Amino acid sequence: MTAIAVTIAGSDSSGGAGIQADLKTFAALGVYGASAITALTAQNTRGVSAIYDVPADFIAAQIDAIFSDLEVGAVKLGMLSQIAAIEAVAAGLARHRARNIVLDPVMVATSGDRLLADDAIEVLRRELIPRALVVTPNLPEAAALTGASLARNEREMETQAREILSLGPRNVLIKGGHGAGAEAVDLLIGQGEVVRLSAKRIATKNTHGTGCTLSSAIAAGLAKGCDLVTAVQEAKAYVTAAIAAADQLKIGHGHGPLHHFYSYWRTP
Repeated sequence: MTAIAVTIAGSDSSGGAGIQADLKTFAALGVYGASAITALTAQNTRGVSAIYDVPADFIAAQIDAIFSDLEVGAVKLGMLSQIAAIEAVAAGLARHRARNIVLDPVMVATSGDRLLADDAIEVLRRELIPRALVVTPNLPEAAALTGASLARNEREMETQAREILSLGPRNVLIKGGHGAGAEAVDLLIGQGEVVRLSAKRIATKNTHGTGCTLSSAIAAGLAKGCDLVTAVQEAKAYVTAAIAAADQLKIGHGHGPLHHFYSYWRTP
């Protein structure tokens, strides 16, 4: 059986984040990728200049088309900027009994542009977070979801992750990429022991699409039959290598993308 994952997320016209990053990640990791587009962004490495929200009924139609035909092994959820989109996705996932849901609560782009309406945060907390196998907030997203200040250390990261866990997901992966120090530490917290994942922090401005890539890499692992811990560990290793290779690419004049195909492309 071919491993299939679907991304339900926004489109990045410059190709570095959103569904473009997700589909590149699926392909690089040997998984067939399908997509349901929730929003179109006019975006490049310097920022987001416009957003067009896909009507909720068309989001639902895309989800129905995919799940009525494909054997979907995992779902990655990304940019859902409006309440209507969140509700349409939640209803579609319930309708098709979707499994292995990886929720990346996308709120702000790497450039700093807002991607989630303030009034939609509570709906995200209520309608989608409880459906997730794992939620993958970065430090600013975790702070926004919990109403807390930015976590300053691993103890505060764990506290915020456990508060998000109380909303109903089975696991939370809180990511420390926005932190400081020589290590980028993520914590995977579920019902058992805390799994600590660390990697050397890489000095590069080319980190556009990092969160999208990590969550879609986790979904790819789940679609291939990996358990969650293995999927997260392998996703962390993939993203770290893609960041390390990012400067091989010369894309745009702002925050460039990761190198999703570092294992396949020859360096010029």
